[in-house]
Amino acid sequence: MHDIKAIRENPAAFDAALKRRPTYQGPWAAELLKLDEASRGGKTEIQALQARRNEVAKAIGEAMRTDKAKAEELKKEAGDIKAKLAALEGGEGENAELTDALMRIPNLLANDVPNGADETANVEVRCGGAKPNIANAKQHFELGEALGMMDFETAAKMSGTRFVLTSGPLARLERALAMFMLDMHTAEFGYTECVPPFLVRDSALFGTGQLPKFGEDLFKTTTDHWLIPTAEVSLTNIVSDSILEESALPRRYTAWTPCFRSEAGSAGKDTRGMIRLHQFSKVELVSITKPEDSEAEHERMTACAEEVLKRLGLHYRIVMLCAGDTGFGSKKTYDFEVWLPGQDAFREISSCSNCGDFQARRMKARYRKGEKHTEFLHTLNGSGLAVGRTLVAIMENYQQPDGSIAVPEVLQPYMGGLKVIAK
Repeated sequence: MHDIKAIRENPAAFDAALKRRPTYQGPWAAELLKLDEASRGGKTEIQALQARRNEVAKAIGEAMRTDKAKAEELKKEAGDIKAKLAALEGGEGENAELTDALMRIPNLLANDVPNGADETANVEVRCGGAKPNIANAKQHFELGEALGMMDFETAAKMSGTRFVLTSGPLARLERALAMFMLDMHTAEFGYTECVPPFLVRDSALFGTGQLPKFGEDLFKTTTDHWLIPTAEVSLTNIVSDSILEESALPRRYTAWTPCFRSEAGSAGKDTRGMIRLHQFSKVELVSITKPEDSEAEHERMTACAEEVLKRLGLHYRIVMLCAGDTGFGSKKTYDFEVWLPGQDAFREISSCSNCGDFQARRMKARYRKGEKHTEFLHTLNGSGLAVGRTLVAIMENYQQPDGSIAVPEVLQPYMGGLKVIAK
């Protein structure tokens, strides 16, 4: 969400920043300022009516003692004032319209985000790990089905398409990956492990920016709860409607949770395998910082996620997303792409984003700076990593000629010493 005061002060700069996002269609500053003017006019009217209401209430008391007719006239005026205030305060008038308009505007991009319309303009930052040389590499679903440990047909019988049932050592490998990631992020990088709610209310999704714009991408229950699309929602909202002490910053949280996405608009994409599912799991990272620390925290978070890939011995690259590919709530995002030999391509396995004060304004999350002054916090989030896609990467990069999967050395303690997953 954006500061309407900043838009009033420099509408041209606001529009210029938004125009860097190629698909953005408005509203622009002029439209927002019209709503703002109407909203401020409504507030002035409310204040005037409230003052008159107080005057009338006092006058009624005096008139009751001296002039009954005048008192009745004043009572009628008081009733009219009450009705007008109810209409202005209850409906919130143009103020609600302004808030809704501001909620639908994406974050302004950081200055170093490259221009560009789509992913073809993303800029590679660095590569890591050695690219494996695997003859006739199979895709993960071919390997998993041949092992008898990855079953899409049974999952579809229960739940429909874009679900999977893993079992045996392959299911344990997925759990091992999550445990390995959590242990690293908590013991070495200082993140606090959480087990947050998987069901949230509207306000939590408004706070992190999934609502109102992306409601079709989410699953909603009959009790008006939403299934989280990522633990970012739950973890970031830990500080909603709060004023933190400066000494308590930064805060760093991590959680391994299921994630639920409708995959609206993805018809025909990745219809086989585990790349694009309605239900998957992630180890999420969230940081809450002071504004002046968020850029450094972004680099730190990126390094934490990158370390997982390094220790798993996977070939990967990190790219900075261009203006046209950067997400709605982010001012700057790094994507991690891991090499999948079976697909002969890089595929996304994590994103780390700096949201600046965009989410904090929506959540009313501040910190105390000095005795009387408060400022909005900065929030950051990233996958450290997407567990299902990391499982895919392990299967394809560690496949053996006989169809078995070698277990990376760092994961073997989590697998009870198992070194190879075989049929």
